[in-house]
Amino acid sequence: MSTHKITVKINGGLEQVEVPSNMSLLSMLREKLALTGVKNGCAAGECGACTIMMNGEPVNSCMVLAVEADGAELVTVEGLTTEGKLDAIQEALIDKNAVQCGFCTPGILISANALLTRNPNPSETEIREALVGNLCRCTGYIRIIEAVKAAVEMHKEEA
Repeated sequence: MSTHKITVKINGGLEQVEVPSNMSLLSMLREKLALTGVKNGCAAGECGACTIMMNGEPVNSCMVLAVEADGAELVTVEGLTTEGKLDAIQEALIDKNAVQCGFCTPGILISANALLTRNPNPSETEIREALVGNLCRCTGYIRIIEAVKAAVEMHKEEA
């Protein structure tokens, strides 16, 4: 199997990685870069546990080949924390007890962060639509939606 050397900007840093042609971006992140916040839930693009930002858009990393990410800018859940400070959506999920097993949490955080980046004041309907690709089997969605709303208010207070 052939391999490819790719370069990605990830969580603010530049990485060069050698990957096989058939390696998923999810596998590259976990196995080559030890970014284990990205979870493998279904490997079929159905659950959202592997959601990351790729060039400013949320994507299911299990559905992207690593070679397709060459030159891309990536953000994983590890990249949401800045200088040891949690992002507002991370704080809100904790404050609202919107986490149970935590397996879906990284993907939900990325999807919510993507929403708040493009729309700092979303309606509840827009929040629900942004999270439609993220399955939670434990907590349910009410507290998660409440947490996103709380993060919106935190952003307003910071502004």
